[in-house]
Amino acid sequence: MLLTSVVFFILGFAVASALIGLPFLQLKKKLKSTEGFLESEKLIKEKFKKDSAMAFQLKESVENELSKKIADAEQALRIMDNDILLLQKDNEETEALIKTTQPELYNLKLKLIEANNTISRLKAQLEGKK
Repeated sequence: MLLTSVVFFILGFAVASALIGLPFLQLKKKLKSTEGFLESEKLIKEKFKKDSAMAFQLKESVENELSKKIADAEQALRIMDNDILLLQKDNEETEALIKTTQPELYNLKLKLIEANNTISRLKAQLEGKK
């Protein structure tokens, strides 16, 4: 009888240990799974941070490049404006010189300009009628 009691005690202890240990093992498995999930989420977050930083740097470099191109274009426009003003001034001076030194040539030039304007107007009228 003592032997059966000991055997039942050992069997009862084994069953109780299994009943207590099984949920503990399942909980431990779930904990590892959760830790793995958290680690993968951290890696994804870090990847997004790196991608975001790269995109921001790219955006900054493109903006800087475009700003430089705009500044260069504005500088070129200022130079062209100055050149146009100088050409206009030179043309006016040449026109005044021709008017004073060679009035006949100046009058012929004005008539030629007027004739060209008349021809252009007549061409436009003809094309407008078509």
